[in-house]
Amino acid sequence: MTIYSTLLGESFQKLHPKLQHRYALPLDEEFYAEGVMSEIQNGSKLLLPFYQFAAKLNFLFPESGKDIPFTIVNKCDINKAGEAEVKWERTFFFPEVTRKFNAKMTVDFERRLVKDYLGDAPLFYSDLLFDVTEDGFLMITSGAQKVVLGKKEVAIPNLLQGRVTVIEGYDEKKDVYTIHVSIYNSLLGRILMYAGKFKERSR
Repeated sequence: MTIYSTLLGESFQKLHPKLQHRYALPLDEEFYAEGVMSEIQNGSKLLLPFYQFAAKLNFLFPESGKDIPFTIVNKCDINKAGEAEVKWERTFFFPEVTRKFNAKMTVDFERRLVKDYLGDAPLFYSDLLFDVTEDGFLMITSGAQKVVLGKKEVAIPNLLQGRVTVIEGYDEKKDVYTIHVSIYNSLLGRILMYAGKFKERSR
């Protein structure tokens, strides 16, 4: 049992079999995939300084585009605290620059949620809630968010939070995984949206 299957319990079996395979993630085994984002959209120009800062941390980035090749790597290890931790590395190959969107996830079993630390030197944290749709897709939504300042975590006010919604599925006709991610703020509107398809590969 790994963090996602343990968290979802019986609901894990309701996921499409390909998603069960994708999120099983045994210790020290890697899931690697390649695909294309049909669209990547960022938000207001007012956020440009934030995007530029976040890009240095391999978190968000200022570029938008269509038909952007990307790769995704997931691997579960045991971290320094002795917890099972899944590393996420998403790489987007824009025509003029390569960007990454990295994260590390562990599970809070008491609160039944995923703890998501964003970027290589995480300054941002989000609670993530995992659920399974009637179609067997994985749905992820965000909860409380914080700024990480050393050992302190400061809550981000609701009005400033980026509300995350992720839908990941599997298209049997095309034999591909599908992904749609939206990060939205009630004041500034869209922060990031991307949608695409990908296939597992070996490397």
